[in-house]
Amino acid sequence: MKEQVQLALDKIRPALQADGGDVELVDVEGGVVKVRLVGACRGCPMSQLTLANGVERVLKEEVPGVERVEAV
Repeated sequence: MKEQVQLALDKIRPALQADGGDVELVDVEGGVVKVRLVGACRGCPMSQLTLANGVERVLKEEVPGVERVEAV
């Protein structure tokens, strides 16, 4: 599952990088994916929205078994 999550994150990464940010995979525990937002995303007030509406949505669509995404 971790490889599938990484591949899905690689699809999202260009959009984040275009705004000066990025996402790093920290861990996958069961259906919970733990990520770290970096760069411009790290302190951005919209980062929770990006996480929920962008990263989490795509991961749920692309990787069976993903229940939620948490920022660490």
